[in-house]
Amino acid sequence: MRILFDARFTRTDHHDGISRYGASLIEALARTDDVVMLISDPRQLALLPDVPHVRISSPLSPAELFVARRINALRPDVVVCPMQTMGSWGRRYPLVLTLHDLIYYENPTPPSFLPLPVRLLWRLYHRAYWPQRLLLDRADVVATISRTTAGLIAAHRLTRRPVMLVGNAPQPTGRRRDPEAPRSPSLLYMGSFMPYKNVETLVRSMSGLPGHALHLLSRITPERQAELEALRAPAGSVVFHGGVTDAEYEDLLDDATALVTLSRAEGYGLPIIEAMATGTPVIASDIPIFREVGGDAALFVDPADPQAVADAVRQLHQPGRWAEASRLGLERAAMYSWSASAGQLRDACRRAIEEHGRRRPGSRTRAGRGPSR
Repeated sequence: MRILFDARFTRTDHHDGISRYGASLIEALARTDDVVMLISDPRQLALLPDVPHVRISSPLSPAELFVARRINALRPDVVVCPMQTMGSWGRRYPLVLTLHDLIYYENPTPPSFLPLPVRLLWRLYHRAYWPQRLLLDRADVVATISRTTAGLIAAHRLTRRPVMLVGNAPQPTGRRRDPEAPRSPSLLYMGSFMPYKNVETLVRSMSGLPGHALHLLSRITPERQAELEALRAPAGSVVFHGGVTDAEYEDLLDDATALVTLSRAEGYGLPIIEAMATGTPVIASDIPIFREVGGDAALFVDPADPQAVADAVRQLHQPGRWAEASRLGLERAAMYSWSASAGQLRDACRRAIEEHGRRRPGSRTRAGRGPSR
């Protein structure tokens, strides 16, 4: 199967969630299928696997309206986009679009890295569900990363197309924590500082945890850092890292008491499964998606209650409790892998080819060729 994968959402400096999701799926798919990547900036190749690529226009440019003309000439068996915004006017190929979550309907603040005109359109787009329906119904199959989001898609009747799960997964790691080894009283937060992430409650929880330090790992603007510092947590209890490398992140996970996240909404919560994959316990807000991802391995708390976070941390200091949470996390993380996710995507691609052929009997697809390598 010749799969054309839209990698134009790959970052050029460091991965965000969607960038890593796409790159990891490409790498896993390319082990068995003929995969070609679409890029828009040669710098993206530094964060992508060594797979054949074609350079086309940016997904944020006006040319996106007519991108299908260029893709038609490449004659793919199927096209996969890790977002739902890919242009499709005039396409003659099966198409899988991805909807990760519905967070921005309740939390309409757009990502800060988007250009101002795109941020304005973003806010308008999330004021109603009908634009989302128009986008998703252009696909042959809609992929999503969790059963929680699939349920929301159904509840809001966002598409008439088949919805299939293509899950997220942690990066492979050889690190496994020794439950008997010493650990520091540090707590880690990995994620953005957008309002729905609820980092304020994490900072406030430190007043009930003397001797502990909350490490905020991600990049942060000076203005947002000042807002969190104004919450007056005990001196030295909150550490701003301003971004860390993958290796630094693994080192911090290998030493911490727990990873903590109190997000009020999430598409998946990748840091949860990343921490569990190393044996680091997780304390998370009690919301449906974290229940789906964390199962019985995470310690769940009320995201509005700083004291609940402090109580959960103290629970991990009880004899045997940290080791139990570490073991359960390792077992939970073992349920997720990029090879399994690639298998799910391959199934979605085959279904898209079937759906495309059923709705367009005259279309030319080559579903019978099977894997090319």
